[in-house]
Amino acid sequence: MKMTQISLEEAVGRPLAHDLTKIDAGAGTKGARFKKGHTVTREDLPVLREMGREHLSILELEENEMHEDDAADAMREALCGKNCLPTPPEEGRITLKAARDGFLNYDPAMVHRVNEDPDWVLATMAPHRAVSAGQPVAGFRIRPLAMTRDRVERAVSAAGRIDVVPFLPLRAGLVTTGKEIAEGRVEDAFAGRFRGKISAFGGELIGQRFATDDSGLIADAIRSFISEGADVVVCTGGMSVDADDRTPGGIARVAGKISFRGVPILPGAMLMLGWADSASGGNSVAVIGTPACVVHDERTSLDCVLPFIFAGMDPSPFIRSWGVGGLCEHCAPCHWPSCQFSSDC
Repeated sequence: MKMTQISLEEAVGRPLAHDLTKIDAGAGTKGARFKKGHTVTREDLPVLREMGREHLSILELEENEMHEDDAADAMREALCGKNCLPTPPEEGRITLKAARDGFLNYDPAMVHRVNEDPDWVLATMAPHRAVSAGQPVAGFRIRPLAMTRDRVERAVSAAGRIDVVPFLPLRAGLVTTGKEIAEGRVEDAFAGRFRGKISAFGGELIGQRFATDDSGLIADAIRSFISEGADVVVCTGGMSVDADDRTPGGIARVAGKISFRGVPILPGAMLMLGWADSASGGNSVAVIGTPACVVHDERTSLDCVLPFIFAGMDPSPFIRSWGVGGLCEHCAPCHWPSCQFSSDC
C-alpha cells in the first residue's frame, strides 16, 4: 500500500481513497461526510477545511491488497447468518442487526479466532440470549485502510454465522411439587412469575398441577400434560438430596433421555433437563426440574435454559462453561449466565 499526501487544490477531480468522517458535536452525530470514491470538487473545499482538512491522502493498493470496505464486505458474507441484516460498509465497519425478535446464536470461540489478528475487530452481544428486531448484535471493522488478501481469507475462514433463531410458541405445563402445597397449607407463588417468563418468548401456560413428594404422582402429572399436547413441562421443588425430594425420580420415569442434572449456576445448581416422547410423535417434550429457589429468586438457572428450549435447542453442549459469570443472583434477567452482560449489575 502506497499513501501519498496532496493538497486540497491538487485533490480536485480525484476520487477519495477512503471515507472522510465529520463529527458534529452540537448535533451529536458522527458519520462519513464524503464517501470512498467521491470525486473532489471545488465546492467541497470549504467543507473539507471546516472538517480540519488541508491535505488528502491518495491510496494506491498493491495487487495482493484489498480496500478496508471490500475486506469488511467479505467478512459480512462470512458472518451474516439467518435473520441478520447488515449495514453497508463505512470506513471499514459493518454492523449486523437482528431482523426479528429471537435467540442470538453463534460460536463464541469464533469471535476469539477472528480477533487473534490484531487488525480485525469483531465485537458481539453475548450469545444465547433474547434479542429484539432492529437491535445491533455484532459489529466489525478492520483497523488499517487496506488488508492483504491472504489475511482477509484467514479471517473469513475463521468466521462463523451469527444467527437470530425465532422463538417457538410452545405450550407449557407446570407441575408444582410438595405435600405442603398440594394440601393447601402453603400457597404457590411461582405460576404467575412462570407465565411471565414464557410469555416473553411467545409461550403459553396451559395449566398447573400439584403433586406430593411421590415420584409416581409427579410422573403422572408430567404424562397428563404431555397427553394434552404440552411442548415443555416444568416441575418446581424437590430437586435436592433430601430424603423427601422425589422430583428427579419422577422426571426419570417419563424422560427417555436425561441431558443433565446439575449446572454451574447459582442460584439453581440442581436444575435438571430430560426429554420425553410427545403424544403426537413429533418433537420431544422438554421436561425441566427446577429447585425451589425459582419461587423466590427473580433470576436463576431456569432463565438461562428457557431461551434455548423456546428456540428449539438443547443447551447441553454449553452448560459446563456457564460457571464463568454463573453467580447470577443479583442480575437482571438477560437470558445469559454472566453478570458482565446485565445492565443492572
